[in-house]
Order: sequence, then structure tokens, then C-alpha cells
Amino acid sequence: MSSALVRNPGDGTNFRYYTNVIEQVVSNAETGGLATVTRSIARPDQAPPLHTHSREDESWIILSGRVRFWVGSTSLDECDVHEAEPGAFVYGPRSVPHTYQAITSTAELLIICNPGAIEGYFHEAGAADTRSDASHSLMEEYGFVIHGNPPPAPQTY
Repeated sequence: MSSALVRNPGDGTNFRYYTNVIEQVVSNAETGGLATVTRSIARPDQAPPLHTHSREDESWIILSGRVRFWVGSTSLDECDVHEAEPGAFVYGPRSVPHTYQAITSTAELLIICNPGAIEGYFHEAGAADTRSDASHSLMEEYGFVIHGNPPPAPQTY
């Protein structure tokens, strides 16, 4: 990338991951491998399972809604729990277990991974109806481990 990049909402390309449509705001290739950035609408019933990345740090900027984060243990019951509101920045260093869940009917997030190679996993895994990571070998290839189920769907407010 030899110049600044400005990408407004909706200017990136969309892809399907699980049951979400995610906007690729900035790609791994565009940053020379330094980062990948996506925009996602989170819903309470679409939380990722508790997991750990071994190769990248992950950050979230909450654009709208409220999001609950579980951090620091391989058990949801033992994690530190934090709530983030619009404008919040959340940082999750590599090797620290985490998950998150919208606690409003929807929440819009920018998700930043440094470095950006994990982007390949999200594109390769694909949509729920055509998942290609069922054996977890794709997860292993990209250096992350699932520790448990997603949090149960909360009462939204």
C-alpha cells in the first residue's frame, strides 16, 4: 500500500461467514500482510465460540449497539466479562481466549486482526450451508483453537 486508503461503509466487498454477511473493509493484501479489517453486524444468536488465536491480535471498535466480551480463560464461567458501548475500543492479544456477543438486537463492529493472514480462514470456511472447516483442520492451519460453545443468547435491551 503506497498511499492512504479511505473506505466508507459499503465500499468493501462482501463475503459470507457462518450466517453473517461480512464486509471486507481492508484486505491482508492491501496492507502487505499487516492487518485485515472487516465490518460485521453481530446478533445475540450469532456469537463465536470461546477461542484463542495463536498468531494475531484482534481488536474491535463498536460502531453501534452493545457487545459483551468474555476474556482470559478457556471456560466462559472463569472469564473476565466486559460490556462495550458505541465508540468503545476492545483489544484482545494473541493467545488470550475470548469471545463476544451482541447484547442489543444488533451491534455493528469493525474487527481488526494484526497480522492479517487469518483473513484467509474466514473466506475459506465460508457460509453455514457450505462450511469447509468441519474437521477443524482449517482452524489448525490458521492457528486457532475452540475452547467451548458460544455464550447462550442473552436477553437483549
